[in-house]
Formats: sequence, C-alpha cells, structure tokens
Amino acid sequence: MWVKAVGRKSGWSLVTLWFVLSFNFFLFRIMPGDPIALLARSQRLSPAALIEQRRILGLDQALPLQYVTYLRQTLSGNLGVSMISGTPVTSIIGSRIWPTVLLVGVGTTLAIILGVIGGIAGGWNRGSSLDRSSLYGSMVLYSTPEGWLGMLVLIVLAGTLGWFPAGGYSSGAASGMAHVTDVAKHLVLPVITLTLSYMGQFLIVMRSSLVDIKEEDFIGIARAKGLTDAMVRRRHAVPNAFLPSFTLIVLSFGFVLGGAIVIETVFSWPGLGLLTYQAIQNQDYPVLQAIFLLSSSTVIVANLLADLTYRFLDPRVEVV
Repeated sequence: MWVKAVGRKSGWSLVTLWFVLSFNFFLFRIMPGDPIALLARSQRLSPAALIEQRRILGLDQALPLQYVTYLRQTLSGNLGVSMISGTPVTSIIGSRIWPTVLLVGVGTTLAIILGVIGGIAGGWNRGSSLDRSSLYGSMVLYSTPEGWLGMLVLIVLAGTLGWFPAGGYSSGAASGMAHVTDVAKHLVLPVITLTLSYMGQFLIVMRSSLVDIKEEDFIGIARAKGLTDAMVRRRHAVPNAFLPSFTLIVLSFGFVLGGAIVIETVFSWPGLGLLTYQAIQNQDYPVLQAIFLLSSSTVIVANLLADLTYRFLDPRVEVV
C-alpha cells in the first residue's frame, strides 16, 4: 500500500513537472518583445547574422518542433545560452545559486525558529501582552513590502549607524577567514530583512494551531493526570500543533532556489533573485526559463517530500 501510494504521488509530481515544462515553453513565446530584435540593438548584428542566430536558437522552426527540441534539450541538461552574454545558462545559474542558498537558507531558517517559538509562546498564553505584541508585530512585518523594509534597514544600519556594508557579496577579501568574515558582514542586512519579512507567517500559523489544540479534550485529560503546564505543552500540545507548521516549513525551503528578488536587488546580492531581475530587464528569455523551471521544480519536490513525510509525524494521515 505504501509503495503504491509513493508511486502514485511521484507520478503526479512528474505530471506536474511536465505541465511546468510546457507552460515554461509557451509562456516565453507569447510574451511581448522579440529577443532577436534585442540582439540586433545590443550587438548591432547584420541581417545575415540575425538569421543565423534564429537558426542557432531554433526560432526558425515550427512551434511543435521547437517544443520537442526544448523538451529534449532540457531533459538532457542543456538549458541554452544567454542571449546577452552568450554564456551557457547552466554556468550562469551555477555561479549565482550558492549566494541565494546562503541568503535564503539562513534567513528562512531564522524566520522558522523565531516564528515557531513566538507562535508557541503567544498561543499558549493567548490574550497576554506577549501574545498581542508578537501577533500584531508579525502581522505588520508580514504585510510590509520587502523592498521598503530593506531600504529602511539599509538606511538605519548601514547609512546612519554604519555598522554593516550597504550591499554586495564581499569587499574583495581573498580567502580564508578574512573572506568568510567579509561575506558574513555583507550577509547580515539582507538576512535581517528576509527574516523579519518571513517570520510572521510561521508565527501566525503556529499560534493559530496551538490555540485550537488547547481546546481539545486530550489536553484537559493530560492536565487531569497531574502533568505540569510545561509538560502538557511540550509533550502533548506542541507536537500536535506543529503539523501545519511542518508543511509550511518544507514548502518554504522549496522556495529557496527561487531567490528573494526584491531583497537581492535592494542589497545587490548576486544571487538568482538579482539574476531574475536583470534577465527581465534584458529580456534574456533562456535565463528566465531556466530560473522559472528550477524554482518550480524545487517547489514540486518539496511538496512531494511534505506529503510523504507527513505520515511519519501523524500516523492517522494516509498517503493516497
């Protein structure tokens, strides 16, 4: 039964991935703008050279044939070349992926820890000053535009106080601990912005779930057994209330490779988010296609992992 359920879930994930591949192909062919015309303006190519570029990129083929070629090349790991630099897209993404993993991974992890702890503290003490302040504060931060919050952090901590660099990945430290320290200093401000922006969703979900769990009969039974308040919370309430947060956490890590476009742009962080912004500006469709496919694939995989692992946290849930 378990093997069949896993196979069924995996099959639907592959179908979803195929849909994303197809949508990715057609989306960038119905968007306004002609990438070849952009090449003509930026590189001043002759008419003969433009015709050759259309042939190289496969844009002179019929649409069904373009689709088959696109699927074959993508499945073989060939994501094309940048229309601006002529560099293979895989090389461009490879140079940008680790800064994004570092930034979004650290920021998301901190947001999860602070949000879940804040949700537990607020939900268990519902109506207290701690609960109200954390709830209202998280809602304000969650609804605040990331770009505006990033600019505020930048002005205060980098401009006014001068504690941290204003942007970039490093100041050019060669190697060793000097390089690590340099990158860490540049990482602080975008991580603060990302953490403050994302922690609200984890706090709200954890708090809401814990408030509901507190009203369940088994919590009253646990108290009747003579367990202390801390033991009831740790052994019975939090494990059951954590299940919705677990799904949100797994899906959040699925968005890591999508990058934080606004935050990376504000702080000039050379990750996939900034690359996306630059590719949109330059109408670099192969790069945009690759980023869209990569971010969508990680979300699909994360959703599959959440479905398969949820059963181990709650045996009552059947994988169907």
